[in-house]
Amino acid sequence: MRFLPKVLDSAKAALRAAGGAARAEAALNRDTERRRGRGRRTGVVHLVGAGPGDPDLLTVRAVRLLQNADIVFYDELVTPGILDCARRDAERVFVGKRRGVPGIGQREINRRLVEAARAGRNVVRLKGGDPFVFGRGGEELEYLRHAGVEVVVVPGITAALGCAAEAGLPLTLRGEATRLTFMTAHRAADAQAIDWTGLAHAATTIAVYMGGSVAPAVRDGLIAAGRDPRTPVAVLARGPRPDAQRRSGRLAELAALAAETGEGPTLLVIGDVVAHSDLWHAALLEAASREFAA
Repeated sequence: MRFLPKVLDSAKAALRAAGGAARAEAALNRDTERRRGRGRRTGVVHLVGAGPGDPDLLTVRAVRLLQNADIVFYDELVTPGILDCARRDAERVFVGKRRGVPGIGQREINRRLVEAARAGRNVVRLKGGDPFVFGRGGEELEYLRHAGVEVVVVPGITAALGCAAEAGLPLTLRGEATRLTFMTAHRAADAQAIDWTGLAHAATTIAVYMGGSVAPAVRDGLIAAGRDPRTPVAVLARGPRPDAQRRSGRLAELAALAAETGEGPTLLVIGDVVAHSDLWHAALLEAASREFAA
């Protein structure tokens, strides 16, 4: 009989352990159900900015949402390294456009987002840069709201900020560059519709998104409006990717510089601030070295 208390104590400990394990398993199941959105009628769509391509430039909130996502709809500008931040079993759906290949269209993207949310899934709509800077995030926001789907917007580092920072290029500078204009290539291509005189002031820095193909139009429009052909410019192609190319020079050379960098997403930066960049100083040193060698 003297062993009975010990047996009872062991039994109680086993029951407690079993109960704890059962509670832990139940909690894990509840968490899994919550993460998969099965416990609610409609899921949430998160419009998330992926930044310029480097996973290290994602916000903490973006990483957390990717790790909790059931499905990720992503664009062409989203790099593999960023997609790797998503939960391992999350479904990944490409909805971007590749040059020369027709995409599924914005209407179909909207429909798929609503469909996934109504299925109770935790949705991440991953967009290069920032969703609200030339990313059609505003259109998707309005559509989802109209469909009665909950939407959360998570900003990202837009290309002009991320690519300029990598090149050590300040987009504004006190007393020298006090205005900043963002422009898309689509807008720049319609040169006749642009009031270039409003961009000709020396204190204005201009950042043209996807600008490689429209570099000649940008050059011609600005010079015709009175911008000094010697204005420093930078061409930043393919952001932080391994095949990135960067060039700096003068406005008169903009088209040639863009051609040297090749195809792909390209940011043009025009303004005196370019002369303060690491890129500009490196080009000066290289030119001086060539001259010395000659």
